[in-house]
Amino acid sequence: MSSMLVVSAYACARFPFVRAHWSRSSLLLPRLVGRRQGLPRNRRSKARIGNCAVSAKNSEQALEFSGLQKILLCPNLSMFYDGRKKFARAIAVILIFTQLSFPLQLSNWGPWFLFSANAVLYSPDTKVPRTGELALRKAIPANSNMKAIQDSLEDISYLLRIPQRKPYGTMESDVKKALKIASEEKDSILGNIPIELKEKGSMLYTTLLDGKGGLQNLIKSIKEQDPDKVSIGLASSLDTVAELELLQAPGLSFLLPEQYMKYPRLTGRGTIEFTIEKVDGTTFFPSAGGEPKTTTTIQVVLDGYSTPLTSGNFAKLVIDGAYDGVKLKCASQAILSDNELENYGYSVPLEIIPSGQFEPLYKTTLNVQDGELPVLPLSVYGAVAMAHNIDSDEYSSPSQFFFYLYDKRNAGLGGLSFDEGQFSVFGYTVGGREVLPQIKTGDIIRSAKLVRGQDRLILPDGN
Repeated sequence: MSSMLVVSAYACARFPFVRAHWSRSSLLLPRLVGRRQGLPRNRRSKARIGNCAVSAKNSEQALEFSGLQKILLCPNLSMFYDGRKKFARAIAVILIFTQLSFPLQLSNWGPWFLFSANAVLYSPDTKVPRTGELALRKAIPANSNMKAIQDSLEDISYLLRIPQRKPYGTMESDVKKALKIASEEKDSILGNIPIELKEKGSMLYTTLLDGKGGLQNLIKSIKEQDPDKVSIGLASSLDTVAELELLQAPGLSFLLPEQYMKYPRLTGRGTIEFTIEKVDGTTFFPSAGGEPKTTTTIQVVLDGYSTPLTSGNFAKLVIDGAYDGVKLKCASQAILSDNELENYGYSVPLEIIPSGQFEPLYKTTLNVQDGELPVLPLSVYGAVAMAHNIDSDEYSSPSQFFFYLYDKRNAGLGGLSFDEGQFSVFGYTVGGREVLPQIKTGDIIRSAKLVRGQDRLILPDGN
């Protein structure tokens, strides 16, 4: 540990890009050691959402460091701003000489020193879904062979982002790996599909291998080294994979606790269609052309596989017309339904599935600093989540929800929202994302309809 810290000090003095990286990372320090600022209980939603980001201006004043801490941990405070490069290099040389001559037992210096180092150097796994479609696809509880095929194809999505020379060889290897699994594990893939859906499953399987948007055609596009063709072919293949996975997941992959059987529950996917209306005389401007209108449509997919209670409660509220005519109010990073005091719905427990787990945690938030990430992340533009209950953050609001307008400029280390893992995210906006920033306080949900998934909604007795 002592050698690592000494070398780090020397690197900060010698290499400018190291200083720049540590400078950016240190902005998160107040967040890691301070009080969480985030989205609120629903009665104070607007105020706390507006303060969810930690600004760089205030971060310099949030913590005070001793002299050695400034050198090892915050070069942006001691060197970058003061310009004492020669002094820093001299200290680094002295430290290296001292370490070689008289090895220091830094482990005896106490946790006050090591805590800040861990806070700066630690970075959670940041390879999280950045679109609602990708997050929903990853959340489907399909069999292991289908997930292996999906993972191989998802890797190509990341490779396509490389701006210069793209690794087409690696892409081809990924597709061939997926094709090999699909060919060799046909019985396993189709064996998980219910009998009544076998015919549809067989058609999708054939399409995945040899169809127009299948894996064979994807390999041809990669060999042509045309990134646009690869992107289109990849999207088609992933859509087919998702359809097959949904056939393999006719219901929940876990048993709900007995005490929660009294709540409505959604045992699969559902789609909500919102009609939003302007009331101030202005209009919505669709990005894909078309006439400006005073109303717009937004589609949200509910994921009952990951949040059966939260999605079930929301779906029942929609069926009951609880959101028809409800006003919206806007904060810096969210659009909230203005119905926090209405007596609709159930106050279901906070419901979050951690990544790598098969069933939700209840009444428990996640700690992203410790590497805990949810299956349905909040750090996605257009994520839909429930506000907290007025009386306890362990429960969601009975009816108040919000659209989260994720902005990486107001995110923490790794691009994660400061409120990641704190709310029950139960779906994503898949249609109409472009009009979300055009919604203003006072606009109205003219209607909300459950257009798909009503057959997956299970209501408790008496409802």
